Amino acid sequence: MRSVDIDRGTWCGVTGVAKLIPDENMSNYNAPFEIHVHGQVLLRPDTTYEQLQEALGPLWKYAGARSLADGAGSVYEEEPGIQFDTKERLLQVCWTVRGDEDFRQSLDDMCMGINELAEQGAAIEVTFYDTEFDEEEESEEAESRDDFVMLFVGPTPAAIMQVQRDLLVQDVVNLMERHFDGSELGGVVQEIDKLFSQRFDALVSSLEIGKPPRGMGGSGSGHGGNRRPRHLH
Repeated sequence: MRSVDIDRGTWCGVTGVAKLIPDENMSNYNAPFEIHVHGQVLLRPDTTYEQLQEALGPLWKYAGARSLADGAGSVYEEEPGIQFDTKERLLQVCWTVRGDEDFRQSLDDMCMGINELAEQGAAIEVTFYDTEFDEEEESEEAESRDDFVMLFVGPTPAAIMQVQRDLLVQDVVNLMERHFDGSELGGVVQEIDKLFSQRFDALVSSLEIGKPPRGMGGSGSGHGGNRRPRHLH
């Protein structure tokens, strides 16, 4: 294993993947949720450690850590936590923290920071697991407070819309291919493109930004409901 000192922290890793070392004193209390954040974001070539630490500050500060290096570890050892592949410039997050509904504000703040560093659009999945709900002990009428949120980040609104469009196309095509041949779904994809073009045109009229997203781009995970399985690697 090699270690490289980078300004305010030490990133240790194998085969070029830096894993930030967690703080053993990370906040651990009887929170109502275990919140899992999962996603990959390609960052700009000029991204610095200080910029990444600041952008992810809402996450590691919520966990009670003193720095990104202290807070990058998940509450579950089998999860990779927060990693940055320096060669590929890829931020990878598979990280769980204990918390409450107020974590949603931290997520919003984190997205704003990552937008400034992202080279292209990306989706980030967030799952809130109700720690007080037990499927075996609860009555049939009882429901968990589990929740699933799909967040989107990117350097521009166009890049974010591209990811949203691609995920929607993937979900719709996967659903309709149970009943139709893929070659029959071109018209459906065109209608989805029209909807996003209309939304983009409305945005352009007020912000005057680039062209609307067209064609297939990167894909992402589909949407889910309660009691989602964890992302383990």
